[in-house]
Amino acid sequence: MFGQWSYLAMLGFVILASFWLEFAFRLRVLRDPKRLIKTIALAAPVFLLWDAFAIANSHWFFSEELTLGIYGPLGIPIEEYGFFIIIPIAGVLTLEGVTNFLPTVRSWVARLRKVNG
Repeated sequence: MFGQWSYLAMLGFVILASFWLEFAFRLRVLRDPKRLIKTIALAAPVFLLWDAFAIANSHWFFSEELTLGIYGPLGIPIEEYGFFIIIPIAGVLTLEGVTNFLPTVRSWVARLRKVNG
């Protein structure tokens, strides 16, 4: 459906699906670049090396029909580099969003229990 833009479209969906949490719950995750850099720095190198190894050994590949065909270091598509930036940030946003929302859910459950006796 999206052709060469498929991988970028998926990353765009992840951004739309998770980045709104920053504003809806006033999380301030995106305002803490040190935390985000640490998150990315912990995950990205290991998985990029894993990708490079898997590609070099023909364990998997990235379809040129679904990517832009622009490759970075280690023969990894540029979209995959974006993946290792966007997905950790989305993970932190989701974790913080759920953590932030849980007290609200707990108060709703407590009220229901009180009403239902």
